[in-house]
Formats: sequence, C-alpha cells, structure tokens
Amino acid sequence: MRRVLVVRLDGAGDVLLSGPAVRAVAAGSDVTMLCGPDGAAAARLLPGVTDVLTWASPWVLADPPAVRAADLDRLVGRLADWRFAEAVVLTSFHQSPLPTALLLRLAGIDRISGASVDYPGALLDVRLRPGDGPGDDLPEDLPEPERALRIAAAAGFDRPTGDDGRLAVRFTAVPPTDPRPTVVLHPGAAVPARRWPAEHFRRAAELLHAAGYRVVVTGGPDERPLTAAVAGRDGLDLGGRTTLAELAGVLAGAAAVVVGNTGAAHLAAAVGTPVVSLFAPVVPATRWRPYRVPHVLLGDQHAGCRDTRARDCPVPGHPCLSGVDPHRVLDAVRALHATDAAVPA
Repeated sequence: MRRVLVVRLDGAGDVLLSGPAVRAVAAGSDVTMLCGPDGAAAARLLPGVTDVLTWASPWVLADPPAVRAADLDRLVGRLADWRFAEAVVLTSFHQSPLPTALLLRLAGIDRISGASVDYPGALLDVRLRPGDGPGDDLPEDLPEPERALRIAAAAGFDRPTGDDGRLAVRFTAVPPTDPRPTVVLHPGAAVPARRWPAEHFRRAAELLHAAGYRVVVTGGPDERPLTAAVAGRDGLDLGGRTTLAELAGVLAGAAAVVVGNTGAAHLAAAVGTPVVSLFAPVVPATRWRPYRVPHVLLGDQHAGCRDTRARDCPVPGHPCLSGVDPHRVLDAVRALHATDAAVPA
C-alpha cells in the first residue's frame, strides 16, 4: 500500500485525539506517524499506525530545543529515506503546519495537506483555511478529533464504513481484583494551570473511599510524591508504575476517571470510560473536553483565565478549579455510575 506520513508533533493527548483521522488515512494506506517525544507512546497505541518516528519540534513544544541546521538536515534525510507518497499535517487552531511542511517538501514528499490561516505558497497542495468568516472551510470551534478528520477528508481520506469516529487505542484490559467499583484519580497535568489542587484530590479520595468505591491514583514517574499524597491510606497508588498502555488497561476497568484537561482524560475516552472532567478554561472545552463518552464538566468556564492558553494560572487563587468542592466530584461520580450517560455541565 501507499506509505503516508501523518504528523502530530505535540502531546500524548493531542495524538490520541488524532486517532479517528489516522484510521481514515489507514483505511487505504500504510501509516507512519511523526510525533513529538511526549506523543510517541500514544501513537503506538493507535489502531492503523504501522510505524512511529519521533522528533522534537522547535516550533511546537512548550520547552523547545534550539533550531540547528544539522538537526533539521538529519530529519529531512530520515524522512527522505522512507519515501512517503504524501503527508497529512494535523495541527490545533494555534499551530501552523508551514514550518513542518517546508521540511517535508525538502524530504521529497510530493503531496502535503494541512490547515493554515497563512498563505502556504508551494508548501501545501491541499489547504484548509480555518476560521468562521466568508470563504473559511474549517470552523474554529470543532472538537479536535473532528478538526483532524476534516483535514484528512480534504486530503482524500474519508472515515471508513463502520467506523464510528470515536477515540480508540489498542490495550489489554486489567482483570478486576476487587468487587467494589473502581474510581481512578489522575491528579497531575503537564500544565500547572490545569491542575485541581492536590488537597482537593486527597479529600475526594477520602469521600469516594467512604462511599464504597475502590480508589486508584495514577500519574507519571515524576508525580510519585503527588500520587502518594492523594492516595494516602485509602487508595492504591500506581504513580510511576504503569506504561501508557498499562494505564489504558487500568482506566478501562474503572467506573469513572477524575482528571483535569490532560492526556489521561483522552485516554479514558479512548477506552470508553466515563470522565469527571476538572476542566480549566485556559483552552476551550468545545475543542478539548472528553470526546463522545459520558462525562461531567466541572470548573468555571467563564473565569478570568478563559482562552488565555496560560500554563500558569494568571488569576490569584486559581479560582476556576479551586472553587470546585470535592463533594461535587463525589456527586458527579455517583451520577455517572448510576446513569452511565452524559450529565450536563
């Protein structure tokens, strides 16, 4: 089959959100993904992905590497060796595909598709223009998976028959070891502005345990002090003890997941687990809320930090999330567990 490169250069959650578009491309092509270091593990879980290449982009990463000609030359050489027939560059509304498209063109890729508000010149063969004005063909407030599907469709890759368009990953389920329903608390986030206070998570763990739930706390290796503090004596601390694939299995066995707007929320959606979403409005919930799974959205979506894309909260006291009482989380878990249906925000 034709070998096609799909590019998504940011985090694990963003790569997971590209899954439906990847499946569209993979329906008739052999797909390789080019991802950033934080997204590569997620790409390996996506159905339809055959190979994964990793590269740290100076124009995408929050902590970008320096721009060095030798690094760019090495990437161009690697891509040229793969002889891709074409490339689909997936970006969010605040990212440009053009610097990446330049490198892809230098690597000899003849057909490149992407969404750009800027004139692409010879860099894109298929260009969608984002916006809500006359002549724009990619609405700004689409959920991220649907934005990616629009880009793939413009390139000629439609969602295959029978594909429901939901998020999906390859994972192995973890057999239950406890008769109680499990609630997973994932207190960490790469962006501080998206974190519910640790003491709130700890209180939620106590309330959930007292209500008869088995509490499991997850996080990365650098979050072990946080996960240990949240788990206390009431929860099982898995901080730093799971790979991303193993975390998917843990989440799949849960009655609900309590998490901020970070990658674990999208991983939960990809395994079909309901989400209590502690969503900081620094980015729009319309685009990044848990996609097509039952969920409760908590957090003041009209707070002063709204749409700032701030990494550190610009409002003293972090009111958008600190104002969410742990009892509301318990109520949300109970509602999701009882109804297994979406609950209005």
